Parts: sequence; C-alpha cells; structure tokens
Amino acid sequence: MPLHVPPAPAPALRSVLAALASPTAVHEAHTPALRALQGPMTAELPLPVHVLDRLNVSPLTAGGRPPRTRLTGWRFLIRCGDRHVAAADTRLTPDGWVFSHFFEGPYVAATERALRQAESLGKSYQPRLLSVPELYMLTLWLHGAVGADAAAGLPAAADLLIPLAPAPPGIAAYRPHPVSELLPVLTHRLTPPAPPLPPSLAAPAA
Repeated sequence: MPLHVPPAPAPALRSVLAALASPTAVHEAHTPALRALQGPMTAELPLPVHVLDRLNVSPLTAGGRPPRTRLTGWRFLIRCGDRHVAAADTRLTPDGWVFSHFFEGPYVAATERALRQAESLGKSYQPRLLSVPELYMLTLWLHGAVGADAAAGLPAAADLLIPLAPAPPGIAAYRPHPVSELLPVLTHRLTPPAPPLPPSLAAPAA
C-alpha cells in the first residue's frame, strides 16, 4: 500500500528549494556528489524528524507510560535524475522554518530502502524518522495514524520502527519491530547501571 507522506511546512520546503538554487549553498555543502551534479535537482519525500527523549523512555507495557518525542526538523531527499543523491535538513527558529544543511552518506540510501520496504508491508502508514542520539541510531517510524499531525503524536505500541543502516550492534537494520518490542530494548540500553551497594548493605560472602 502507498505510504501517506505528510506535507512539510511550506516555509521548510521553500528554504530547501532556495538553497538548491543557490550556487554558494551547494558549493559550500560537504556533499561532493551534490556539488558535482549538472542537472535539475528536486526536494521530495519530506519526513518529520523526531528525537526520542532519553529521560522519558519507558516500555509500552500494561500501565507503562508512552515515550516522549520532540520534533526537531524536516528532512527532504534530494533527487537528480533517477536517484536520490543527498538529503537536506531544516530546523525551526523563532522566525520559522529555515534551511539547515545538506548531507550525504549511508542514511540517504538507507532511508530510501526502508521506505520501499514499508510500501510492501501491506498496510498504510505515515512515515517519520525517529532518532535515538544516545545510541547513534536512526529509524524509520511508521505511524499507524496516517492522518495525524506529523509534528505531534507519540509512538503507539502497534507502530513499526525500521532501524536504518548502520544500526547499533545487536540491532538488525531493516528489520521492522513493533514499538512495544523495540522500545524496551532501547530503554535497557539507555538505562545506566545501578550503583553498587555500600559495604554495609551488601550481602555477606558465602
């Protein structure tokens, strides 16, 4: 089924198109592939970028609190010809959405691959990106509420997360996980170990 790609804020899209039309912005970008292109480029597949708040992560179990996320930007894939060659990020300022930077690298191809994978799952989703900075992890978040405001909302237990490559050790890239299964794993990794008991409270040696 087709994905319901949410519309990006118009100022965010305009800022990216203005950057693409600016030789200075393209030349100064750390994207050799983008600087070498000789053809028209377009910005497409806008995805809201949410960050998982480490301090509020909790498993979606019976009685558990949902995790807290916050919108940090919108990401666009940059197409030239028949392929995506880079991506552009925007950020929110007191004056509205503005262009942030271009980039290339493995996450561009990984995002495109995960989107194709999501289209083959047989269910409609609203695609988003969910970042876990403490684990250097980025996932494609498939939100079941396709008509929801893409800037808001929490991961539901039945939503899917597809880790993008490179994924952290022990987490398979491109394997869809229900939020209710993957978030407890991330919670465990993000929870600092308990401090050792003082000698007066430690169990005596056998």
